[in-house]
Amino acid sequence: MAPTNPTFNPPPPHVDSHILISFPTPQILLVTLNRPRSMNCISNAAHAQLVQIWSWYDSIPSLRCAIITGAREGSRRPAFCAGQDLKEWQASADQGRPTGRVGGFAGLSTRVGKKPVISAVHGICYGGGLEAAANTDLIIAHRDSSFGLPESARGVVAIAGVLPRIAVTVGLQRAGELAMTGRLLTAEDAKAWGLVNEVVEGDVVEAAVRWAQKICDQSPDSIIVSREGIRSVFSGDGVDEANRKIEEGSWVGLQEGENIKEGLKAFVEKREVRWVDSKL
Repeated sequence: MAPTNPTFNPPPPHVDSHILISFPTPQILLVTLNRPRSMNCISNAAHAQLVQIWSWYDSIPSLRCAIITGAREGSRRPAFCAGQDLKEWQASADQGRPTGRVGGFAGLSTRVGKKPVISAVHGICYGGGLEAAANTDLIIAHRDSSFGLPESARGVVAIAGVLPRIAVTVGLQRAGELAMTGRLLTAEDAKAWGLVNEVVEGDVVEAAVRWAQKICDQSPDSIIVSREGIRSVFSGDGVDEANRKIEEGSWVGLQEGENIKEGLKAFVEKREVRWVDSKL
């Protein structure tokens, strides 16, 4: 799939060669971690750049879905992301692991955000890589991928937000199996556990773009509000309180917007719907 070359105001944030930004369609952002010889481990500098990217993405109305993946060209072992750059971490071990990062690992593991992100995983998805992917909205995995939290074998802990989140996703005992025994999941295992949406044999980014396009085909207002409702499970509020906040917040904005009117009108007139960029 040939990338498009849309223009944005403001333009995308500046990034170094370890992160690539492209646009498979004018509505889809693709972020590629580009350290294949280091299994796409993420440095402290890359963390800061990724935080800026996700913030920028949420601010651009014409972008409706994002994908994150890992470069494979030149790698000895394909990887989505094998986690934190441990060499950098070890060199500053007396300072401890950086904490309090906005959005968590890769700007994703504790990200709330406004719009969806899809993980396109081909190869290793360990440690911080899984912390980031587990908090994205969908995960598409190549059949040769594997998932794990091996931190305990290195004397550290997956502390960037994945532990409570993975327990919600796969259940308490399975989360314990991942975090406390070092078990590695195949892509099919991860799908059976409810962590992965689809396992593919071909190009995982192309598959993720197909999923992203399905999201782009829906009302962008509905996607934003629905996503907020789904993620309210992590807010600590009860169901009634979480729903009340949405009804009194973003749902009001949706009802005042153009897309709800357009969707209902297109249904009555039996024609294709023409969404406009969300103002939420």
